[in-house]
Amino acid sequence: MTLLDRVFLLLTGLIALYLIWRFYSDYRQNKGTYNIFYMISFAVLLVAGLLLIAFTYDILGSPWVVIVAALIPVCLSLGLIYEFYSDYGMLYLVVAVVGFIAMSVTRFTGPDSLSTIFLIIVHSMAGLIIIITPFLASRKGQAPGGFVAVAIGGILIGLGGVALAFLKLGGQLLFFSQEFVFTILAPLLLLMVICFAWGFLTKMKSPNKKQQQLQPAN
Repeated sequence: MTLLDRVFLLLTGLIALYLIWRFYSDYRQNKGTYNIFYMISFAVLLVAGLLLIAFTYDILGSPWVVIVAALIPVCLSLGLIYEFYSDYGMLYLVVAVVGFIAMSVTRFTGPDSLSTIFLIIVHSMAGLIIIITPFLASRKGQAPGGFVAVAIGGILIGLGGVALAFLKLGGQLLFFSQEFVFTILAPLLLLMVICFAWGFLTKMKSPNKKQQQLQPAN
């Protein structure tokens, strides 16, 4: 890991920390459950970035890191479902928990191939929600057009997560070799969190957000 990688990771952590504060402030105003999931997601991203800075990419080989890192897309997708499709919130929470448990248990008990398959399923499911929901919310007028930036962040986190999962299977996704993945990982995380910040902050500042705060929180 280069010095530039550490700078990218540090900036990623600082932006994540700022978003946590913004979500907490929003939660104090309207008590939306979705803010809790958003805060968990970016708190994990903050911790993951600090761990990478301290222990480099070698720490990605730890099963605990793989499990905890999966909380980033899972909690982010849960927040989106609870915010825009609250009627399906509990159902998706159950599905997400079952998938997360299956991934976690097989990560320690094996076989490795089965654990990686569950990892791909969990990341893909959460990634699709992160990508699709902002477009639908923007189209329905539930969020401003800038909220689509969250979907772009979802594409980036999905590519990175699936690419890492394929590496653990002993193969690679398209041209995402191990050397290439580790070269782009830090800037990819920074670009991802910038997209998330742009999208969420745009939504928080929009007139629609102020109207939603007058309605009962989900």
